[in-house]
Amino acid sequence: MINYRFYPSLLNVFSRYVRGGNLSAQELIDAINRVPTPTTAAQERGVSFEEAVVKGTDEERFDPELLKKVRKLLPRPIVDAQVYCQWQIEDVLFYGYVDLIGKFKAVDLKTTSSYQPGRYVHNHQNLYLHALKGKGIKLMEYVIAAFEPNGRAEVHVESYALTHPIDKQLEEIRLFKAFLEEHRPLITDPKIFVAPGEEPSARRRPLS
Repeated sequence: MINYRFYPSLLNVFSRYVRGGNLSAQELIDAINRVPTPTTAAQERGVSFEEAVVKGTDEERFDPELLKKVRKLLPRPIVDAQVYCQWQIEDVLFYGYVDLIGKFKAVDLKTTSSYQPGRYVHNHQNLYLHALKGKGIKLMEYVIAAFEPNGRAEVHVESYALTHPIDKQLEEIRLFKAFLEEHRPLITDPKIFVAPGEEPSARRRPLS
């Protein structure tokens, strides 16, 4: 039986909350309820960068050498883009969209202004590996463009295999369920809780 539907960007917000990040309980509840917030310049750049890399859209906004370097790290051939996947974890339907998949690996494109090695070691998107293993995916890679103040960028790659431990993510999912039950009267997003007899499928693009 599935009682909850979670997507990775929301779980990553909760992870920030439980690890003592600069996030209040009300801000977390707003994120759960998908309260609209202004798009930041960093978020806009991330979306634009992905479009430029994958589709060539407005690619003149970015350094051609940077685009070339990132494209060399993408799966060859690219089998599919924006691939929906889901995985049942106890009574939770974990779901989301991965940027790209090849024959053996999935790739998610990231941008940041501050990069530290191992940044995605406990990222909930690592669970995509388990959702996609039926498609033959054995590796989850983050291709990260770290932009400097002068506009130049360094490219970093983090790779995680199916054998990579996910204990921390699973524990945070259990903690998130407890948080939701404690604050249930405040939760208004109808996708979070699965009503008895409701179809648990969650094929809707989660906020990134």
